[in-house]
Amino acid sequence: MATETPTQEVHAQAKWVRTSPRKARLVVEHIRGRSVPEARTVLAFTTRAAARDVEKVLRSAIANAEANHGLVGDDLYVSAAYVDAGPTLKRWRARARGRAARIRKHTCHITVKLAPLAVEAKPARARAKPAAEEKPTRKPRASKPKQTEPAAEAAVAEEKPKRTRAPRRKKTEEAES
Repeated sequence: MATETPTQEVHAQAKWVRTSPRKARLVVEHIRGRSVPEARTVLAFTTRAAARDVEKVLRSAIANAEANHGLVGDDLYVSAAYVDAGPTLKRWRARARGRAARIRKHTCHITVKLAPLAVEAKPARARAKPAAEEKPTRKPRASKPKQTEPAAEAAVAEEKPKRTRAPRRKKTEEAES
């Protein structure tokens, strides 16, 4: 069994973020396995509110990599990104006839891990398909040979009937009355 060399991995975590873990997971799935510039672009154009929190964690992980490990931020990719559920704040709301309704305010912990982008080991999204899976290219359709003879063009023109309009009816005095 070959031993793998440990890859340097940098991470950042935001705890007790006031958003639902389910909503944050939808955003995190978009950046997992992407390069850092690509992940930044995706988060910048994501309209969900949780994208701002995930973007902060990504920026923090990049800053950790540059300051603590001397890595270049654009040469990294998101090796892992996940959201864990945090504690739920339980609140009550008054309802009719002396009753109460439960309000659950969910929190989550967002974690982003970055790893250097090696030339031989690209992230899963950037890998090219193997040659066996590629679709075969379609052959171009055979085009009809063009007729260059003027006699042939004249023969085709004679065969087509000319379109004419039906004459308009004139109003007569009898039809008006």
